[in-house]
Amino acid sequence: MRNDKLSVQSMDFAVSIIGLVKFLKENKEHIISNQIGRSGTSIGANIREAQYAHGKADFISKLQIALKEANETGYWLELLFKTNYISAEEYKSLDSACTSIRVMLISSINTAKETSK
Repeated sequence: MRNDKLSVQSMDFAVSIIGLVKFLKENKEHIISNQIGRSGTSIGANIREAQYAHGKADFISKLQIALKEANETGYWLELLFKTNYISAEEYKSLDSACTSIRVMLISSINTAKETSK
């Protein structure tokens, strides 16, 4: 089990997303729940893959994929909020966690790019 901040936060976020998916499916919402389930859990999976990357370029690529998945997850969260599936409080909490992960990913990508020059 990894305990660096990015790994921990992405795992905690994935756990929250799985809870959200369960709630959505109990409320008969299947389309967005499937989408956010895939993108929200993929963030941490790609971060985990990056930890065993085949070189710097592969490492950066995996983190960029995680960043894209985090951005997509942010879209689904906003859509769930705007369609009244989640409250403003839940949206703010999940969006804040997602934004924090995106910020860390951007920083990690930029650092990796700088050190590969």
